[in-house]
Amino acid sequence: MKQPTGPAGPAHASFEGTWTLTTVTYTTLAENDVPSAFDQAPPKDFTNSTWQLNKDETGSYTLANGTTQNIYWSVNGGDALGALFHFKKINKGQNPDDVSTGYQMVISQNTGTAMTLKFLVYMGNKNGYVVYSFVKKS
Repeated sequence: MKQPTGPAGPAHASFEGTWTLTTVTYTTLAENDVPSAFDQAPPKDFTNSTWQLNKDETGSYTLANGTTQNIYWSVNGGDALGALFHFKKINKGQNPDDVSTGYQMVISQNTGTAMTLKFLVYMGNKNGYVVYSFVKKS
């Protein structure tokens, strides 16, 4: 992934562990404005998903319906929007370097036990965020 430059984000270690995505909300967008999150499912389907973020930047998320996706993640200083959480969807046996596309979210907060990530959505003449709120399980 391209590594933007900007102010330092939260420590990498504050992301490591198992997280539950508890709520999905929208800022200046309506739910039906965003039919799919991460080219996977509607954002609401990510509610109660479990995200495993390992120290070596591998991980996965599992939706409430049991669908699991392996990921490769990172955190960096970001850009004018702030520090960014990046992830790539990785298929079994695939090298993260072979995946050129991914997703980035603005890190709104990470206390080590609660985390809020915002995904910027461009909708014609208006922009907004899908806001993902997490609590740490372990």
